[in-house]
Amino acid sequence: MKTALKQLIFAITGSLLLAHTSFAQRPWDNGNLQISGNGRYLMHENGTPFFWLADTGWLLPERLNRDEAAYYLEQCSQAGFNVVQMQTVNNVPAFNAYGQSSMPDGFDFSRIDREGTYGYWNHMDYIVRTAERNGIYIGMVCIWGGLVRNGLMNEEEARRYGTFLANRYKDCPNIVWIIGGDTRGDQNTEVWEALARAIKSIDRNHLMTFHPFGRTLSTTWFNDAEWLDFHMFQSGHRRYGQRKGDGSDTVDSNVAEDNWRYAEASLSHTPLKPVLDGEPSYEDIPHGLHNPCEARWTANDVRRYAYWSVFAGACGHTYGHNSIMQFHRPGYAPAYGARIPWMEALQAPGFRQMQHLKSLILRFPYFDRIPDQSVIAGQNGERYDRLIATRGKDFLLVYNYSARPMQVDLTKISGAKKKAWWYHPTDGRMEYIGEFGNGIASFQYDAPYMQGHDRVLVATDAAATYVEE
Repeated sequence: MKTALKQLIFAITGSLLLAHTSFAQRPWDNGNLQISGNGRYLMHENGTPFFWLADTGWLLPERLNRDEAAYYLEQCSQAGFNVVQMQTVNNVPAFNAYGQSSMPDGFDFSRIDREGTYGYWNHMDYIVRTAERNGIYIGMVCIWGGLVRNGLMNEEEARRYGTFLANRYKDCPNIVWIIGGDTRGDQNTEVWEALARAIKSIDRNHLMTFHPFGRTLSTTWFNDAEWLDFHMFQSGHRRYGQRKGDGSDTVDSNVAEDNWRYAEASLSHTPLKPVLDGEPSYEDIPHGLHNPCEARWTANDVRRYAYWSVFAGACGHTYGHNSIMQFHRPGYAPAYGARIPWMEALQAPGFRQMQHLKSLILRFPYFDRIPDQSVIAGQNGERYDRLIATRGKDFLLVYNYSARPMQVDLTKISGAKKKAWWYHPTDGRMEYIGEFGNGIASFQYDAPYMQGHDRVLVATDAAATYVEE
């Protein structure tokens, strides 16, 4: 009885919310996504900036029914997310909440739609359409990398599968193709190339990227690939000095949490392509991923990863929560020590706080913004003391995680006088500091050291009007 009532509530709530959002302007009303002229950012055809802010919903097609999917996608929209990254299939075959197989005839998709049957791909269509009504792109990871590593899709099967996917979703406005899936680009490369080329031969309207293995960067393998439009890195789930767990042991573990390094590395390549962190540490997941007895990543940590990478030049960011990404609930064996139901996790502080990063970035001239550590007049700092600076012609932003004092060179932006504020990443508040002359100024806010009371210093030309006092 309780289950039936809950499903009814989901159905009514989902219908009302979809009716509300279907009339709002959606991102693709500004045209298809494309790469900005400077090669750093995503934008729409009419020049409107697109700041990628994704939630990770890996098992959405397999775990959620229609009502639950509608509720989840609406909650993502309310929290400011404009992308959901999901696994299209997480097995060969995969089965969804209705018990339907993704591949009843293997990689022969000629009879995939069967009259009278709400099949796996009918449910996928529903998810894509529901995301569309909520103004959300689906970052479609075509097949998880481990399946390919285990020989469950070969090169010819990849061509057939890519052809099927492209023909089915090429006319949907809210698709971003994601090749790979927690895998290295130098493993099974011929399969990934076949899949990407098959999709791109049919669908030239949607952007494409590659989701790599922990602590690796797609730029390493695919910067010259004509099918790859923008890059992803996976900074992974390890803490400083942690070797065992998720990620490659070829990377120095002493810098494990410095996800800003991946953005810097990618943006040093030619040709220049946008880049973002497609999988940082998830909220409420154990350090190192696999041992549930380890400490857990918190909202403080996920904010730090987001601001570090974006201020270092990333074109957006992907958030994740341990329970949401697998849609954990009673009755399912938890992976990675998940301990709360996914619906409760939708109220997690990190899930609700990511929108403030997008709001801050979109407040200022978008395409002029560059990373610039020369804004820091003193020491940049190491590990959690690391200050990350980004600026345009008449504004600058400095992210401070640890609450340490800092010196900032205000001559890096225009204006004889500057105005400054503290921005609170937890709730989006602006706190006015005052007016300053044109030189090096010292800043410190009143908060305990290294307790996650992060702030962003916002300074503008005093003549600018980006921030209301």
